[in-house]
Amino acid sequence: MNREEEYPILVAQDGPLKGQRWSLSRTLMVGRDPTCDINVQDRQVSRFHARITPMPEGVTIEDLGSKNGTNHNGTELTAPVMLQDGDILGIALAQQILFITSDATMPLAENGVRAGRLLMDQKSRQVWVNQQQVTPPLSAQQFKLLWMLYENQSQVISRADLVATVWGEEQTAGVSDQALDALIRRLRDRIAAFDPTHQYIDTVRGHGIRLDNPPAGE
Repeated sequence: MNREEEYPILVAQDGPLKGQRWSLSRTLMVGRDPTCDINVQDRQVSRFHARITPMPEGVTIEDLGSKNGTNHNGTELTAPVMLQDGDILGIALAQQILFITSDATMPLAENGVRAGRLLMDQKSRQVWVNQQQVTPPLSAQQFKLLWMLYENQSQVISRADLVATVWGEEQTAGVSDQALDALIRRLRDRIAAFDPTHQYIDTVRGHGIRLDNPPAGE
């Protein structure tokens, strides 16, 4: 058994370390100094910038008097805080880091939905692309559209069914093709920011829209 999966993890988001992961089996130092566990080579980052500490009651983050500050979900730290699943940490303006309580929080394949490079969790309304959480979260309409496609992976969903799902049956008559196209375009742009190598949302002319979700690792 891989014991690393039992520990909370950190996943680097925007910044020079994007895509890297660290297991919180012990205290991790964040900073520009080469001895730091999470070494961010950016002049905005102090040599010893922040400390992330796992304890029996949870994981805390503490700013170490850095010059440009550490933020927690967009709020600058003035005292240590306890982290919650999905929190976003900002090291100055140089690096964003996602906190996940464990790999178990990543959605798994259920009800025949295969695990792909794009993963969704309906309960938390979180989306991951290439192991990166999509932040800020998708809008309600974007999530409804993507979830419809996700539940029916590789199947072509008619434009009428998508409109009914996103806007509701009673509103379908008032929704133009341009409104749906604009929503799809914005959603594609959001996904492309995390994986520009693949177009997940395909238009099948004359039929509708489908999700092309390659298996993880491809």
